[in-house]
Amino acid sequence: MKHMNSEVKEERTSNKKRIDLFLVPIVLIAAFLNLFKIWTDEYANAYYTAAVKSMLQSFHNFFYASFDPGGYVTIDKPPVVFWIQTISAKIFGFHGWSVILPQALAGIGSVLLLYVLVKRTFGVWAGRFAALAMALTPIVPAVSRTNNIDSMLVFTLLVATWMLFRAVRTAKFGWVLAAFAMIGVAFNMKMLQAYMVLPAFYVFYVVATKITWKKKIAFLTTATALMLAVSVSWAVVVDSTSADKRPYMGSSQTNSVLELAFGYNGINRLTGNTSVTGSSHKQPAQTQQQTASSETKQTSNSNADSSQSSNQSKSSSSKKMQAPGGGNQNGMFNTGNPGPFRLFQKGLSDQISWLLPFVIFSIVGLFAGVKFKGPYTTKQKESLFWLAWLLPVAVFFSIAGFFHQYYLIMLAPPIAAFAGAGAVALWSMYKQRNGWKSWLLPGGILTTAALQVYIMSPYVSSIGVAPIAGVGALGVILALVLAIRKERKNSVTNYLGVAAMVVLLAMPAYWAMTPIIYGGNSMLPAAGPDSSSGMGGPPSTATNSKQSGFNGMQPPGSSSSSSSSNNQMQPPTGSSNGGQMQMPGGSSNNGQMQPPSGSSNSGQMPGGSSNNSQMPNSSSSKSSSSKRKSGGMNAEVNQKLLNYLTKNNTGEKYLFATTDSTSAAPYIIKTGKPVMAMGGFSGSDPILTVSKLKAMIKKGEVKYFYLSGMGKGGQSDVITWIKENSKEIPSSKWQSTSSSSQQGPSGNGTLYEITLK
Repeated sequence: MKHMNSEVKEERTSNKKRIDLFLVPIVLIAAFLNLFKIWTDEYANAYYTAAVKSMLQSFHNFFYASFDPGGYVTIDKPPVVFWIQTISAKIFGFHGWSVILPQALAGIGSVLLLYVLVKRTFGVWAGRFAALAMALTPIVPAVSRTNNIDSMLVFTLLVATWMLFRAVRTAKFGWVLAAFAMIGVAFNMKMLQAYMVLPAFYVFYVVATKITWKKKIAFLTTATALMLAVSVSWAVVVDSTSADKRPYMGSSQTNSVLELAFGYNGINRLTGNTSVTGSSHKQPAQTQQQTASSETKQTSNSNADSSQSSNQSKSSSSKKMQAPGGGNQNGMFNTGNPGPFRLFQKGLSDQISWLLPFVIFSIVGLFAGVKFKGPYTTKQKESLFWLAWLLPVAVFFSIAGFFHQYYLIMLAPPIAAFAGAGAVALWSMYKQRNGWKSWLLPGGILTTAALQVYIMSPYVSSIGVAPIAGVGALGVILALVLAIRKERKNSVTNYLGVAAMVVLLAMPAYWAMTPIIYGGNSMLPAAGPDSSSGMGGPPSTATNSKQSGFNGMQPPGSSSSSSSSNNQMQPPTGSSNGGQMQMPGGSSNNGQMQPPSGSSNSGQMPGGSSNNSQMPNSSSSKSSSSKRKSGGMNAEVNQKLLNYLTKNNTGEKYLFATTDSTSAAPYIIKTGKPVMAMGGFSGSDPILTVSKLKAMIKKGEVKYFYLSGMGKGGQSDVITWIKENSKEIPSSKWQSTSSSSQQGPSGNGTLYEITLK
């Protein structure tokens, strides 16, 4: 202990004089994993990218985070991250990489912040290990390489953590207020998800501060009140603004930010009550594979753009949907089935759980001998903070009804912190031959290696047997040798300890690189050999197409002698529905992709004109270029349609209207012109009524409507009225004759024109 304390003091002194040279390569690794090739993602998540395009056009759109330039409907999240993305696009120009850049930098910043937070108390080597573990946690770079919110959210919460630690060290109440206010800012990034860290903040402040209970309660009450005020500040302004003077609040059912925060983006995530119709009701367990929140609709569409089908003969031999890990019962969107061991199931374990056994052994070592009544050392207090962050979040993800894999980035900071602090603590106990505690290090190495073998085993066809066997064998050998040499002290033992950490980080490092190797997924970010072929994955950038897909799926343009002439899309996620591809809404056709808007045209997506779910041949498609348009099936526009609409626009505000954001987003990105997503993101928002639409048409705001089906939810009356009162535009006037190279609204949909006097 004296050695560790002296190390911390020495480190603080040296830190004032020079940069930690060991930190430099760690930061470079993080920079590579987060930044390399982000310029190939031209559209990123098209739903959010379209919003940035719209927000660049006016302060009104900027403030409300409007999805479309016309200010018709907002996106389904608060605006802070998108404000930052818009500023980035303003500075660097509007590109896919410019909207991704803030999140990539936030991922690097989180690595640095964790180093600072851990190093000060646990020592410089603990800080280095923690930073490296954070950088190599696969889900961290996978999310940071997209324009999704979570990387920025975690960075903001780590800033708040730094402020809280400083508040305790300096005994200044101002830092407490700043820390909780920062959580309020994080709330305006992703709402209630930001509050997951509150147990850690409350517990740590109560335990770590040396003030009276009366002051603790008063300070925390005041800080919480400030946090709540900051949290709801934007919501109060929006909800108090007249509905006719602002966009509709997307994905809400009552046009309210607060309803969105505590319903769709709040309690419904825990209960799983979020459905594609936008209503909140309990879904039967057997239908949860068939339904999802509106957040997933565009993602499902984009799967058709991301990969071609596997050999039909292969699909017929196994009708069940296969999860990326090879399982066929892997929960909705590869998030496993609720239970105490959910984080060790396929789909989640390879994103976040590589070091969990070592973390558990570290927690045991760090809290060994601690008495409930104290007194506590600084290390024990901060360990308690990370534990109070880790446990509630882990419990949430173990029982939650609906979330996506990339939400697991919330677990990365405490896991990395315990990995770093625990590595040093367990090594110290091992070297000092501290009774039973000296066995924690070899025990942690052995069990962690065993878990990693379990995580990798379903991917043997993708990565081969060698790395799996290598990690298992080396883990066992190093753990046994360390156990045997426990009574010896020499440099060989030191090298063995370092080698063990290298072995435990080797496969997480490879997994963290998979979005670069195989191609990323801007809709549902995830790491692994199947990183580009999950629900909504963009075309892979891998050179070896056989490894880039899932179950043999090939990205558009790749050749395979085993490709079926039918090119039927095979379901990418786990399901027990006998091989039927279930899209939001629950329709299926023997595994063929179904139009998510309810079209009767079997197997066609909103942006595709081919039959039997045939995908465009990228030999004539722009999707074969180095730029990945990963924004969805309609990430490329139908130029002939665009020319027709532009030519025949007679001053209407909206270029055209469509049921949801999927068809609208690429046209907004391409032209910067307003396109109306009548039902919001999923097409289920009750925004329009027939009378309101009539008024808009009479005022000359919109006259063209692209409909790919019957619509959903509250739109059915509107869509029926459109069909009954419109003129159908012949497809020859707007459909491309080469549908393989022209995507966007075409094929299975119909273009209508309505003019009212």
